[in-house]
Amino acid sequence: MFDPCCSGDVDRTRVVIAAGLAVVLIVGVIIVSLVFGSGNDQAAQPETPPAPLRTGPVPLVPVPAPAAASADCATLIQQVPATLQADKAVLTKAALAEPAPPASVAWTDQRSDPVVLRCGLEKPAELTPTTQNLRAIDGVSWLPVEGPGSTTWYLADRPVYVALTIPAAAGTGPLQDISTLVTKTLPKEPS
Repeated sequence: MFDPCCSGDVDRTRVVIAAGLAVVLIVGVIIVSLVFGSGNDQAAQPETPPAPLRTGPVPLVPVPAPAAASADCATLIQQVPATLQADKAVLTKAALAEPAPPASVAWTDQRSDPVVLRCGLEKPAELTPTTQNLRAIDGVSWLPVEGPGSTTWYLADRPVYVALTIPAAAGTGPLQDISTLVTKTLPKEPS
């Protein structure tokens, strides 16, 4: 028959079992959804369209370049390669918009910001006798100056100051290519 002393224990046991089963069911649903996903992952992350082509000459802002007409700059500019190797593209030497700054060259793939070389610049303010962050690339000393989305590398051990501005997406290939060119065309200054 009915035993009033034990009915509370049975009800409590049933409640605990039901709650435990509910927790196991919820955890199971969460695990299955994490493992198999919702199936709509492709729709949630649309593919980024390629950047539009940039056509026409590359505009460059003029900067003071008192040694741009020097023989060293003329030699360097005459020898620049037609292409530079970037991380994901080959950059081609581009025409500059008029009025083009003297002793300047740009390379682009027409989808990203150009790599720009300028020769004959004034000594960069960041380059001092106590500068510690010079980097040697293929025997050439460069001073990197970080900017928004790019780094400008200033040539530090040659008779003229050269700036090479490289967008972050281009990687280090252009710096290596130009360092090789500098080694061949500009004499190293004594330390």
